[in-house]
Amino acid sequence: MAITWKIDPAHSEVQFKVKHLMITTVTGYFKQFDLEVITESDDFATASKIEFTADINSIDTNNQQRDTHLKSADFFDADNHGQLKFVGKKYEANGDEAKLHGDLTIRGVTKPITLNVEFGGIVVDPYGQTKAGFTVSGKISRKEFGLIWNAVTEAGSVVVSDEIRVHCEIQVVKQG
Repeated sequence: MAITWKIDPAHSEVQFKVKHLMITTVTGYFKQFDLEVITESDDFATASKIEFTADINSIDTNNQQRDTHLKSADFFDADNHGQLKFVGKKYEANGDEAKLHGDLTIRGVTKPITLNVEFGGIVVDPYGQTKAGFTVSGKISRKEFGLIWNAVTEAGSVVVSDEIRVHCEIQVVKQG
């Protein structure tokens, strides 16, 4: 019997990190996102659906000017591509460690990626809800998804690195 799991947004976060001027790292978040997982049991290796979306307009890097630039056509082009989407294809578990293979779509460009997953476990909370926790991490090339804007300093350094590190703390709730 299929089990549906939905994101618990109050106990989840979606974070990205990028090098700025190649000397410091800037951290950003997507504040609005959704995730639905369908499994055959409490074993997530049985997942038949893993679908994640994030609202581009919810980007928050703690700097409004930078956020506006990230939402512009130079980067995510939020007016034409309001969401990024990840569709999981295969969850390969090895104990509490796993690899999640799937397709990531940003700016209308879809590429296969593999994410590292650390399974935190399944518990029943004080309200009787069954929850599962995961730490998800990985790296992507922003340029592969059409986020090619960059500038060069007088000294020849790039302003924004190509590599984006992704880190997510995810808690899902089993639906009745």
